[in-house]
Amino acid sequence: MSDATRRTTLAIEALTPQGFAPYGDVISARLDGQQFHINQGFATRFHDLARIDVGQEAGGRVLVNIFRAVPRALPMQLQVMERHPLGSQAFVAMSELPFLVVVAAPAAQLQPGQIRCFLAQAGQGVNYAKGVWHHPLIALERASDFLVIDRGGPAGENNLDEVDVSGWGLWAG
Repeated sequence: MSDATRRTTLAIEALTPQGFAPYGDVISARLDGQQFHINQGFATRFHDLARIDVGQEAGGRVLVNIFRAVPRALPMQLQVMERHPLGSQAFVAMSELPFLVVVAAPAAQLQPGQIRCFLAQAGQGVNYAKGVWHHPLIALERASDFLVIDRGGPAGENNLDEVDVSGWGLWAG
């Protein structure tokens, strides 16, 4: 179906732990979570904010990376959705800039009617649960760095499924 025939614009929702729960974790220094004073009282530890899952197959290990995303103008047409069937993937913005998070529930086949769009505010990150469909990073205002925690595995391991959604007429913003 061509874009001229059908165009669906995803509503941008606030990123809350409750709204995002079907897709993973919101990473933020929430006052309602478990916290401890550490370092002789000069720091606060916001504890256990995301379930990092890399243990699906033998040989998995935690990777810590930085991704630099170029900004995109809204509205933008969605091009591809991806998922990582063997592990979770966390994105924490290293700047005080908002970014968009486009997701769908984990399933063997991506369902267009289940795709949702969230606005991550300054101070928020996300951890996609294993198998959750998501759009690649969507930086908004300027190029932005993200700390990314995900699975590294043995050479040749397939931990990425992609679906071309460019013909689905889906737009964010």
